[in-house]
Amino acid sequence: MAKNLVSAWAVLIIFFTLMGCNRDSDYSSSPKHTESGTSQSLTPMSYRSHSNPNGTNVSNVNKTTTKDGKVIYTTKYPESLGVIVNKKIYLPKTYVPKNLIYPKTSFLFKEKIEKRKLRQEAAAALEKMFVAAKKDKVYLSGVSAYRSYATQAAVFDRYVKRDGYEKARTYSAIPGSSEHQTGLAIDVSGSSGKCAAASCFANTKEAKWLDKNSANFGYIIRYPKGKEYVTGYKYEPWHIRYVGTAVSKEMKNKNLTLEEYFGIFPILK
Repeated sequence: MAKNLVSAWAVLIIFFTLMGCNRDSDYSSSPKHTESGTSQSLTPMSYRSHSNPNGTNVSNVNKTTTKDGKVIYTTKYPESLGVIVNKKIYLPKTYVPKNLIYPKTSFLFKEKIEKRKLRQEAAAALEKMFVAAKKDKVYLSGVSAYRSYATQAAVFDRYVKRDGYEKARTYSAIPGSSEHQTGLAIDVSGSSGKCAAASCFANTKEAKWLDKNSANFGYIIRYPKGKEYVTGYKYEPWHIRYVGTAVSKEMKNKNLTLEEYFGIFPILK
């Protein structure tokens, strides 16, 4: 009788131990996607584990094939601070960030319209960064922040009509593949508006300040110089993206793009 009870308890202990291990394993391999502005929502390991040959965690994207044979990947976690949006990984067409607010910072326009909004955590960091820049006698202004799917469609269509589809893709995003739709990205210029969202911005003191200091506030230069082959976009010193300070500082120190940091380079084909 005593021996039977001991055996039963041993079986139960082993069972619950195995259950606990499986639960921990499942949790650690799944992306965290909280709305906290202080915690990093998506860890590098969660993207690198269970990867396909191209380096992207297949559990983080939905794969669909269009009628013309084009493969499209859509992120499952658009609300994550670590969400990756590029020419191959799209946001859901209907995605709208839940916590968009108007940052208390200078913009090149006064109207409280869509492109003035940012997600709350990104807005708070932007406010601190603009204050710090001002102390260094660098006066920054926002140019364009949040952009809905519909707005991006109109913007891209305008560029296609002007420069053609292929050229437009080098500097503008196809609807659904724009970081502006995340509410975590913003184009920035000097308060004068000189060289706003233009190549000549790279030579301004504002651009140099952003390159040196933005990581201290959780922002990265999303499309850095010399990384066009990774990001798919030309150098844009004005386009910054909020990822949280832990990640931004490490990326800055290691000279990494978001794709490289999360281990999804080369971009999916």
